[in-house]
Amino acid sequence: MSQTWDDTLRASGYRVTPQRQLVLEAVTKLEHATPEEIFADIHQTARGVNVSTVYRTLELLEQIGLVTHTHLGHGAPRYHLAAEAQHVHLVCRDCEKVIQVDPAAVGSLVTALDEEFGFETDVGHLTVFGRCADCRKASGG
Repeated sequence: MSQTWDDTLRASGYRVTPQRQLVLEAVTKLEHATPEEIFADIHQTARGVNVSTVYRTLELLEQIGLVTHTHLGHGAPRYHLAAEAQHVHLVCRDCEKVIQVDPAAVGSLVTALDEEFGFETDVGHLTVFGRCADCRKASGG
């Protein structure tokens, strides 16, 4: 995957820097992370990278199509690799766990919205809030 990142950066006229590589690696590892979570992950091994560098790098990487963000409720956006953007997010309101679901799981909803309302659903930004199985089990419901 790293070679593809390098190629995309260079093809867009940007250099492959250690900071960009670190941000991409953190986004890959953390999957749905805020800029602050990405910074904290990077800061464990690279203390020279500051949070403003992370924000600028995320903006650049999104601009050239390597990462994308989504809003999973209130607060900061969460970033993940753009190549893995086509999925539905299930967000637990209790523990805040994020579960990625294949778009086929909501196919009937997408079809119904299109047929009934002429509405084209952007599945890559679809988020469903509720309670995960673990939280339901823990509360007896």
